[in-house]
Amino acid sequence: MKGIMQDWPLTVDKILEHARLQHGQREIITRRVEGNITRTTYSQLYDMSKQVSTALKDEGIALGDRVATLGWNSERHMASWYGAMGIGAVLHTINPRLHPEQIAWIANHAEDKVLIFDKTFLPIVEAIKDKLETVKTFVIYAGADTMPENTLGAIAFDIWIDGRSKSVRWGDFPEDTACGLCYTSGTTGNPKGVLYSHRSNVLHTLVTMGKDAMGMGAADSVMPVVPMFHANAWGLAMSCPATGANMVMPGAQMDGASIYELLDSEKVSLTAAVPTVWLMLLTHLQQNDLKLPYLKKVLIGGSAIPEKILRAFEEEYEVEVIHAWGMTETSPLGTLGALPPHLEKAPVDARMKQKLKQGRPPFGVELKLVDDDGEDVARDGQASGRLLVRGAAVAAGYFKGAGGHVLDADGWFDTGDVATIDEIGTMTITDRAKDVIKSGGEWISSIDIENIAVGHPKVANAAAIGIYHPKWDERPLLIVQAAAGETPTKEEILKSLEGKIAKWWTPDDVQFVDNIPLGATGKINKLALRETFKDYKLPTA
Repeated sequence: MKGIMQDWPLTVDKILEHARLQHGQREIITRRVEGNITRTTYSQLYDMSKQVSTALKDEGIALGDRVATLGWNSERHMASWYGAMGIGAVLHTINPRLHPEQIAWIANHAEDKVLIFDKTFLPIVEAIKDKLETVKTFVIYAGADTMPENTLGAIAFDIWIDGRSKSVRWGDFPEDTACGLCYTSGTTGNPKGVLYSHRSNVLHTLVTMGKDAMGMGAADSVMPVVPMFHANAWGLAMSCPATGANMVMPGAQMDGASIYELLDSEKVSLTAAVPTVWLMLLTHLQQNDLKLPYLKKVLIGGSAIPEKILRAFEEEYEVEVIHAWGMTETSPLGTLGALPPHLEKAPVDARMKQKLKQGRPPFGVELKLVDDDGEDVARDGQASGRLLVRGAAVAAGYFKGAGGHVLDADGWFDTGDVATIDEIGTMTITDRAKDVIKSGGEWISSIDIENIAVGHPKVANAAAIGIYHPKWDERPLLIVQAAAGETPTKEEILKSLEGKIAKWWTPDDVQFVDNIPLGATGKINKLALRETFKDYKLPTA
């Protein structure tokens, strides 16, 4: 016997429809790349998004076609999201911090047909335009008065949608229709695409709205500092309109002074970003003797939060800090560090110790640990194992079958992290199984750096490892074994990397060793290298 309930497909367009009807006058406040502030209501955003849909349909975009963006957080970017998703196209956010060659590869693999981007990324797009095999239409987030000259035949976004019909039909497809596409950063081989469905995005939105998750409401003003190209802005581009919260979009200006200005002027109550951003804000606050009278909650993820940032916000500024963990493959919310009830009145040190952990999974996310034999590991807070995850918004595979079958027989996804889980479900990351470097919340591929370095004629072998950095959490150190009879210099090695990796991937230092240790299978023994250089201090620290 089945229940007798209405068939109401969980499609993303319903989120913006709800915002228009119930929260139509709530606002999206955007700092444009030119520096000026604009204000757009959810009702106006709905109309803009409908016009984007019509523009896309006039370009021949149909169900399942990919529409790419290279954009900062803004109301125009939001309109692109809902305009594409509303007609069943797939909105593909590309991370502009990747190397241009990777951006071109990703766009081609996704078979993007339209590319909409902020003008700050025009040099990147023009540099790779001849390598973009499927993109036929280029649109720049600009008006007639701010449109830059270009060699792409691009059109200004405002002109592109001007006068378009707002009557296009949305949501005329099943809830399991593909909705968004976001690529991992390719730390082990080429990047892999995570293909979200409308159903998974709506369910993830409901998860984020819980009190022990993000817990925003219509009276909140929320600043997603985390970019919309970074794992869906942690879902905020959907949960804010779903609840009617104002959105404050910082655009391209991420420095401490600019972030503080918007936090204060727009009375932001909740915000989210990686630790690097909060370190810059904290420095600005302390240097200028400023306070945060309106901010109530800070969501910090992307990499582990330093204790000094946690304590400063909680003890000096009385702002609740929620430590979070997730992945592109988990949409991305996996765990959140809201205090369990028995610790809410605990001594401050006990509360800080709990908050430094990655937290507990909300309903809709399941975690477990297994050992190398696939056997379950005790949930005692001491025993560590490979962290597995499954849930309503967790990837079951990658776009076009990349990586092969990724789930075990019971539907669990291996995160590649090593962790512990305690008796009440608190998860703590203890190590990373993959040899990647996480700098400022973004992954850096050690493999890419090593492969290029080894290509230098004076290099026999090379290894890149992450070294602690007080601002960026980790920065890469390149360890080089010289070829027989050669004496390469640091400057020569770094010069060989120029133009072949993203600039911010460049190692902060190079160290030379007689021999790089190898494991039993001939692979570089990163564990031994990390032990050797555990007390090493980078010159940039």
